[in-house]
Amino acid sequence: MIRALGDAVEAAGVRLLDVHADVDHHRSVFTYLGAPDAVERATLALARVAVERIDLRRHQGVHPRVGAVDVVPFIPLRGTSMAEAVQCARRVGRAFSEATGVPVFFYAEAAANPARRELPVIRWGGFEGLAERLVDPAWYPDCGAAAPHPRAGVTVVGARGPLIAFNAMLDTPDVATAKSIAAVVRQSAPGGLPAVRALGVSLASRGIAQVAMNLLDHRRTSPAAVADRVEREAQARGVAVREWELVGCAPADAWTDWTTTSRVLDARPEQILDAALFTIPGD
Repeated sequence: MIRALGDAVEAAGVRLLDVHADVDHHRSVFTYLGAPDAVERATLALARVAVERIDLRRHQGVHPRVGAVDVVPFIPLRGTSMAEAVQCARRVGRAFSEATGVPVFFYAEAAANPARRELPVIRWGGFEGLAERLVDPAWYPDCGAAAPHPRAGVTVVGARGPLIAFNAMLDTPDVATAKSIAAVVRQSAPGGLPAVRALGVSLASRGIAQVAMNLLDHRRTSPAAVADRVEREAQARGVAVREWELVGCAPADAWTDWTTTSRVLDARPEQILDAALFTIPGD
């Protein structure tokens, strides 16, 4: 399955940078780059394969999800504007929904409804709650019918800046500890870290708990600043961070203050991208 999805991406003429698959989260993240038209082709090809082969009625994982193709973010790189990324997102969303019958919501910079700009808002209730939720006119999708695809749910498509998916592996299986750390470091908590989302999950296959985080803007809160806070919170609870995990890719300038001698980062060199790639008009 994962190989077939990757083959579909590469056949469209883009560069597949990274594939991250996790049995506990039960999801895969594909990161690729290329010219806008090639990226659009690759995304549609990958999405069609996923809808054909994935049945969420038989799917369980610790990560929130609403679709077989859960979220598709377009990130503008050097030479491309955010407005162009929004156009790509909307073209792909419409074409994907028409081709597969999967309803699509637009989010972030591509959001058509300001109340549905944030991804967690759209994901609330998960796949299992979609049928009831979409009955409400306020939750009619931006593309497609007001009912989830029976096997593939809905898909969320948008345009945004670079996000860093960054996870702390704790040396304990106690998910309550991970959840308590997530609850105090996320932005929404009093004293939480700006532009950080977090949740605590159990990685049963590895016998550990994880603090899974999204860093929405590394210029506001860097991975090193997140690590400092999470390590302090872990120590206060009598546990430690075993290692740090990067999912997908991240700009190199996000790691300028990272102390590699004291922390183990599970990342390959090709996951760290030249910061100049992320310079877009208007920055």
